[in-house]
Amino acid sequence: MTMPERTKLRPGHEISRVIRGGWQLAGDHGSVDRDAAISDMEAFLDAGITTFDCADIYTGVEEMIGTFIGGLRQRRGASVADQVMVHTKLVPDLSRLADLRPEEVEAIIDRSLKRLQLERLHLVQFFWWDLSLGRPVEALEVLKSCQQKGKIANLGTTNWDSAQMERFTEAGYDIASAQVQYSVLDRRPSHGLGDWAAARDIQFLCYGTLAGGFLTEKWLDQPDPGYEFSNRSLVKYRLIISEFGSWELFQTLLHTLSLIGAKHGVSLSSVATRWVLDQPQVAAAIVGARYARHLPKTLQVFDLALDADDHARIAAVQERASGPSGPVYGLEGDRNSRHGRIMKYNLNTRPDDPTYRSANG
Repeated sequence: MTMPERTKLRPGHEISRVIRGGWQLAGDHGSVDRDAAISDMEAFLDAGITTFDCADIYTGVEEMIGTFIGGLRQRRGASVADQVMVHTKLVPDLSRLADLRPEEVEAIIDRSLKRLQLERLHLVQFFWWDLSLGRPVEALEVLKSCQQKGKIANLGTTNWDSAQMERFTEAGYDIASAQVQYSVLDRRPSHGLGDWAAARDIQFLCYGTLAGGFLTEKWLDQPDPGYEFSNRSLVKYRLIISEFGSWELFQTLLHTLSLIGAKHGVSLSSVATRWVLDQPQVAAAIVGARYARHLPKTLQVFDLALDADDHARIAAVQERASGPSGPVYGLEGDRNSRHGRIMKYNLNTRPDDPTYRSANG
């Protein structure tokens, strides 16, 4: 087996090109065996997948990763624990944007440091639900101040296209990465954002690579399930499939990926992931494997090289797609749309959190 590929976002910030995602470990995504998920993180690390994605609004996930890092430090020493690279996010509540104070922003960073059991956050990915509210540039200035204090190493953004990010890059902020939804189903980042990012040395960290599990053998030749899921991730990505086209066209895509996978002796999900990794400006793909039993399939991508014929076969199906169209996160950013209505906008404030409460007085 080939060892996982690695790349650098910035000097001293090296990551695995597959990142273990954390959203599916949060609430509203089905039951999670917390102890098993924490224990299995070590298997990912030992296999060379050293980078973990989370957010301050993924309920309980920062704490889970922090428990993993703390236990690793005790059992195997700081040199092993320090191999773990954590990418978190700062996502203030929509209800607080209009009057969010600078000290509250720093308090959220302090809370993430405590939860993750780190002295410095490796990457903080910034998001502001509505840039017309409050003072988002001032909030990013707080994060830059936290960099200068040694609390943050690098800054990124999440769910923004060039129009949103330009406001900050033109103000002189060094943005190392942009986390965007990118998959064989959703190619919105390729519609101009890639060239813009390349000119500014911003690399993509891609989520939705497997569309919440829809881009796996599980859904091959299955009837259309509709939209009634208890798992919020499945609702989100079923909506993306509907933007792509009919369920029949989605099945055509799955069959194409499966045939290419059979040609190379890998799963169709590995083909879908490799396609993303082959796109310009893509540093890494975020894969939401909950447990280590998914690890062998996850690692197949590093033994796979898609040839020109493989890419052409995938492109032939994509050319029949009706969408998704528009800017990155444009559909989801409309809070009145069917994409926006499933989002939860106020997950950061926790009344029982003494760190956050002290910042609010």
